[in-house]
Amino acid sequence: MVDYLNKLSNSLPRRKFDAVIVGAGGAGMRCSLQLAEAGYNVAVLSKVFPTRSHTVAAQGGIGASLGNMSEDNWYWHMFDTVKGSDYLGDQDAIEFMCRQAPHVVYELEHFGMPFDRNADGTIYQRPFGGHSANLGEKPVPRACAAADRTGHALLHTLYQRNVRARTTFFVEWMALDLIRNADGDVLGVVALEMETGEVMILEAKVTVLATGGAGRIWQASTNAYINTGDGLGMCARAGIPLQDMEFWQFHPTGVANAGVLITEGVRGEGGILLNKDGERFMERYAPTLKDLAPRDFVSRSMDQEIKEGRGCGPHADYVLLKLDHLGADKILKRLPSIREIALKFANVDPIKEPIPVVPTIHYQMGGIPTNYHGQVVVPKGDNPSSVVHGLYAIGECACVSVHGANRLGTNSLLDLVVFGRAAGNHIVESGFKNNTHQPLPVNAGDFSLARVAKLDGSTSGERIQDVAGDIRRDMQSHCGVFRTSALLSEGVGKILSHYKRAEHIHLQDKSQVFNTARVEALELANLIEVAKATIISAEARKESRGAHAHSDHPQRDDVNWMKHTLFYPEDNRLEYKPVVLKPLTVEYFKPKPRTF
Repeated sequence: MVDYLNKLSNSLPRRKFDAVIVGAGGAGMRCSLQLAEAGYNVAVLSKVFPTRSHTVAAQGGIGASLGNMSEDNWYWHMFDTVKGSDYLGDQDAIEFMCRQAPHVVYELEHFGMPFDRNADGTIYQRPFGGHSANLGEKPVPRACAAADRTGHALLHTLYQRNVRARTTFFVEWMALDLIRNADGDVLGVVALEMETGEVMILEAKVTVLATGGAGRIWQASTNAYINTGDGLGMCARAGIPLQDMEFWQFHPTGVANAGVLITEGVRGEGGILLNKDGERFMERYAPTLKDLAPRDFVSRSMDQEIKEGRGCGPHADYVLLKLDHLGADKILKRLPSIREIALKFANVDPIKEPIPVVPTIHYQMGGIPTNYHGQVVVPKGDNPSSVVHGLYAIGECACVSVHGANRLGTNSLLDLVVFGRAAGNHIVESGFKNNTHQPLPVNAGDFSLARVAKLDGSTSGERIQDVAGDIRRDMQSHCGVFRTSALLSEGVGKILSHYKRAEHIHLQDKSQVFNTARVEALELANLIEVAKATIISAEARKESRGAHAHSDHPQRDDVNWMKHTLFYPEDNRLEYKPVVLKPLTVEYFKPKPRTF
């Protein structure tokens, strides 16, 4: 009978796994490792070879209160994360993450991750923005670093462990859509093999989205070209809302005109920001933490300096990051890749001269709503966090929400490892392995096939690069570091018109083998969903909080806006749900004005 029910209306090939994980970055591979070692048959899909995932670009460190350089504890880390989030972070999830941090770092060390060492053999830690001792008293070294290549070291460590655990990797595969049944349970994904153009159904007892961020919706971005918000697009098309999409972090130090990241670790090691007058201007804005204030604060301060005419260069459109005073030895030992980046992308040698830098889009704080077990949650009746059965989301594509309105540096790598591991443990404890595969709906895969067929059958229409370019340009100009009601309102209109254009893409190249144009067209469908969610959510939020700096509403408004945004893509509707103020074991941190 089950076999009969499971006949499909198409002839797509099918493969069955206990778990399918979409994305092979830090979060995806930490979760797959947990599952593979527990005896699960795991498939991990990745658009690129796993060690090329964007986690490789994380530079500065992973945050954990080890206390190797000076006194530290998880409670202080929790306070900094809550304050850094501008009090929008869920305090139960934040406590969970900060408590777990030392454990997951020591676990990585035991996996063989090559952290830098102190003379006594302990893991070297550097100061980072927003991290303090004793609830804001002074900066504390909390970032566990592997030179300035921490993400690179993490990714390689996890990949090697996964190979040892016999995880199955589908390399250069792109997931297209989730498969859901009438009850809303997720039963796997439809995916495209880039090499052959073949579409396949991957059935799973549990599906995990770990697709990373979507920073390519902006013109100036530190994100890789693969960061197109695929998991968010898949959820949007499956009727799952997106949370807090108005909050995107601008990293203070992207190389001017290149967008390449210069780690906060440079300032952690003693680098300073200067304006055209040679003034260390952060001393005016943040007298205690100075250049190591949280990122949203530093980015706005830099933008302010440039707007007020104290920028550097012929167009006065950047500031300088000075590190030559650190000395050649320290730069070559602790920041070797940064010197390489500065030479290649800015044509300066930081041992001798400063690097031109400008705030650049970096990180997505919002995403697919989840709890701290990684389960995707949606409102249902009176319950704001009803679980979507069979679906988890982890890493940057998920909104737990530990980062709230602004993420602290080093908490991104921590988020990947903590919640990748937590989701893996929760899946094992829930006993998904013992479940049988549910019958697929008869039309499983039809929607994805129709999307691909529409592209292959197109005879005229819009060029992919034209629509993508216009999205990036309009997001840059209407949804930047500082926002206004007029800019956002105009931006909504423009993005909605691009949304209509994106439905009429013409694909000239109809070949099957490594058709990158087809992949880009499918990525565009995800990018436009993310851009729409971002700008509509931003236009509605009439306050300034964390990375959402609204010039017409410059103050944080806890009375009206201490709440998470939920964006429903099918009708562009917004709903809201409460922030979790109750931590797991301690008293909650009451919202206070942020000073540094």
